[in-house]
Amino acid sequence: MNAKHRKTLAEIFENPVRADIAWKDVVALLTAMGAHVRQGQGSRLRVTLGTVRMTFHEPHPEKTTDKGAVKTVRLFLEKAGAKL
Repeated sequence: MNAKHRKTLAEIFENPVRADIAWKDVVALLTAMGAHVRQGQGSRLRVTLGTVRMTFHEPHPEKTTDKGAVKTVRLFLEKAGAKL
């Protein structure tokens, strides 16, 4: 992971929950962590990290996440064992 990925990871785990993280940065972080990311139907993004699987919905038309999406990504990373 590079510095940008570490910054995105820190932003995901910040409190209060942020609502301004660029979705492309989240996907880049997941990929850098070794996750298998593939496009599903419509705006679905299927992600597998280790044995943990989750389907996310890409934000649109905005390019940034909302608080609910950040909480979901945070939960996914916690289940997969990711740490700051």
